[in-house]
Amino acid sequence: MLKWAPSVGRAPKVLAMAIETSQKGPIETRVQSWQDEIEGRVRRLQTGSTARILKMAKKPSKMEFRQTVIVCGIGMFVLGMIGFLVLALMDNVLPVFFNWLTGS
Repeated sequence: MLKWAPSVGRAPKVLAMAIETSQKGPIETRVQSWQDEIEGRVRRLQTGSTARILKMAKKPSKMEFRQTVIVCGIGMFVLGMIGFLVLALMDNVLPVFFNWLTGS
């Protein structure tokens, strides 16, 4: 744990950092277990079937990259249009329908 303490032999405004020894608390133990779990997952990635796939992967050519970008762009455009149509329906058609349905 870090603790700020005034340094000896200097002006009182200057602070120096002193290290205070303490036992590991529950937070440190929990963080250490999270770190161990993450490191274990990374080690499993390096030895499993995923490692074989990553070793066989290659850099795409310019044409493959361009095709991938175009297909992904078309997909994003289609999803955006679907979202816009749902928004337009919710703003314009559905309130009228629910008003008719409830009789208000």
